[in-house]
Amino acid sequence: MPDLQNPPISKAIRDEARRRESASRRRTGRTALLFIAPALAMVVCFLLAPVVFNVLLSFTKWQRFSGMDEFAGFQNYRRLFAVPYFTDVIINTSMWVVGAIVLPLAFGLGLALLLRNVPMEGFFKSMFFLPRVLAPAAVGTLWYYVYAPHGVINTMTGAVTGTETDFGWLFEAGSITPAIIMTFVWQTLGINMVLLLLGMAAIPRDPIEAARVDGASGWQIFRHIIWPLLLPTVFVVTILNVIAGFTAFDLIWVMANGYPAQRSLSLAVYMYYETFSNSRWAYGAAIAVMLSALVILVSWLLTVMQSRVEDRIR
Repeated sequence: MPDLQNPPISKAIRDEARRRESASRRRTGRTALLFIAPALAMVVCFLLAPVVFNVLLSFTKWQRFSGMDEFAGFQNYRRLFAVPYFTDVIINTSMWVVGAIVLPLAFGLGLALLLRNVPMEGFFKSMFFLPRVLAPAAVGTLWYYVYAPHGVINTMTGAVTGTETDFGWLFEAGSITPAIIMTFVWQTLGINMVLLLLGMAAIPRDPIEAARVDGASGWQIFRHIIWPLLLPTVFVVTILNVIAGFTAFDLIWVMANGYPAQRSLSLAVYMYYETFSNSRWAYGAAIAVMLSALVILVSWLLTVMQSRVEDRIR
């Protein structure tokens, strides 16, 4: 017996409802596309197109603005490993990446733990974060005079030892990279501290309080509760530090201005030197492609590790 209160909807009515819903979705999609079109056009013009052009350029012999008229294959990439000082470039870049990951993260985590719930917490956070708002070129200029032969470090060393010293921190192969890395740590310490503090603020208090009631020490609470729950934030900070370490340019270019082998200090500086100082545009493009590939590879590996850690935490 048919339901008189709820009569069945005819097929024509259902088809009309589906048609109207589909038309509404298409209109919404066109409207959304219209709104994002300017941003999309900027991404294509200023990001995707230069990347594609750079990759194509790396397979040519183009040196000046004369057109990519001669294909070179992998010649530019083979040349990278044939350059005698390319090993020094890789070693210095590796030092930069390791220094940019370990030191800011370790010092930032230590500060984040020390500055939690202390008197004048906001003041100390602001003081440590202040170098982050300064331009890298300004920071490099400032620390150039700190490391100068008659700069702050040598003056303080002479006052302590009683002997005058004029060691050139930025002119010796064994000290220039660690000196610039320490300057980088000084500038990026604040942002690492702030991000880790945000991660700690998201950790629930109940497990920590329960561990304290059970008699756990501060180290045990950190090792078994805070650190595992903080790992997702640590991975985000690490990825940001990796990108900053691989692409560091401003500090090196400013602080190592008088160093004879300046171009061997990192891949980013080497790329700039070969491209704009020697006008080897295709070779510089190959260095840029290799640098980008390294950044993407390391960031992808860290992202995979982060997802696995988060799965274990859940």
